[in-house]
Amino acid sequence: MKLSERLKRSRQASIVHPGSLVISETYQEIKSRIHAKLIEQLDLSTLNTIERDELASEILKAIEDLVKREDIPLNQRERERMRQEILDEVLGLGPLEPLLKDENISDILVNTYSQVYVERNGILELTNIRFKDNDHLLQIIERIVSRVGRRIDEASPMVDARLEDGSRVNAIIPPLAIDGPILSIRKFGKNPLRANDLIAYESIATEMLEYLRAAVNAKLNILISGGTGTGKTTLLNILSGFIPPRERIITIEDSAELQLQQAHVVRLETRPPNIEGKGEVTQRDLVRNSLRMRPDRIIVGEVRGAEVLDMLQAMNTGHEGSMTTIHANSPRDALYRLEMMVGFTGLQIPEKSLRQQISSAINVIVHINRFPDGKRKVVTISEITGMEGNTIMMQDIFVFEQLGIDVMGNVFGEFRSTGVQSRYLERFQRMNITLSPKVFNFSKKVPRDETAHFYFDISGRATKR
Repeated sequence: MKLSERLKRSRQASIVHPGSLVISETYQEIKSRIHAKLIEQLDLSTLNTIERDELASEILKAIEDLVKREDIPLNQRERERMRQEILDEVLGLGPLEPLLKDENISDILVNTYSQVYVERNGILELTNIRFKDNDHLLQIIERIVSRVGRRIDEASPMVDARLEDGSRVNAIIPPLAIDGPILSIRKFGKNPLRANDLIAYESIATEMLEYLRAAVNAKLNILISGGTGTGKTTLLNILSGFIPPRERIITIEDSAELQLQQAHVVRLETRPPNIEGKGEVTQRDLVRNSLRMRPDRIIVGEVRGAEVLDMLQAMNTGHEGSMTTIHANSPRDALYRLEMMVGFTGLQIPEKSLRQQISSAINVIVHINRFPDGKRKVVTISEITGMEGNTIMMQDIFVFEQLGIDVMGNVFGEFRSTGVQSRYLERFQRMNITLSPKVFNFSKKVPRDETAHFYFDISGRATKR
């Protein structure tokens, strides 16, 4: 859909921003009238040729002139709100703009036009944001996907896309979504989390992070596992920051999300089929092609299909230090899922041969959990030690043990080493990587609320302090 058509369809759009009280019909009518007159004045052919800041400034002036000309009885606060709402509708994502600007929000979940949830500090909550109707919501979805060269319509009613800041977007519309368009946005902060942030949020212990830094520098192949929303991509982004700047890194993703800080980074993104069903480029295609691009490291945002076989082969044929993520409930489940996804290739590989390839390709598995209080923690760091019979053997090097939940609902427990020495210590030494002796012999408690008189153990029983 052309920009002019989208703008014309949005003339009568009305939105409610957070913190607003009951908005009268008069306000909505005034805003719709001003919006319509603004569209009539805009020279749509020049919108794409003007810098965004300059364009926003000109539009705000035009809105202010229209408000004055109409002699509208609005106070200063209402005028400012109207200006911003109309500007968001013309240049931005309408009602979603204030949510996208709120750095405390990590997820935006739109369940048709009348219901918008957000995740703030790990907890889901309903907002008072509303779209005018489902057509209004569909316009916003079309605006998002068209910016990254993708489409959504009845012939292709599902789409994965991204915003300019890398935030992940998924949309599904009728006829697949029965009640109306559904939009999910996984936000990426303007300032990506750093290693020190993980420690400050008690998501990992300093000693565990020191070990992972050594593992990345020693070019161990790392698999990050966890459930939905546990922070796998965030951790992958942080670990990739430990890669030396002199190395050539190739990233492969369905929707480009990684925000690597090194200078020598090549970013590749898959492409869906066109309207004729042709032109699709899969992650497997990109993994194969990346092997011809002289990579020092290959980072796959998430393995979820046949590309896992090419990834394992790359790890086994000299492309050490590769990293990826996988959806799984435990490190052992992650290995089972790798086996299952190799089956997507259609190749009949003997079970033992496949497991031998997995055990020699993957060196370290980092597993993340999201707890009831909304906090994410690295709960195990395990090393693959080889095969014993027909079974891949693992040893846990570090664990987080949950001891209970205090009356404030916060999880408390203990990060600790298991006492098992890493099998890669000699490799660390050869590469002049020094680890403190206390790394493999430490214990750090995540305390409960000391002001509480009761806490809840992991069985849910209340216990007096």
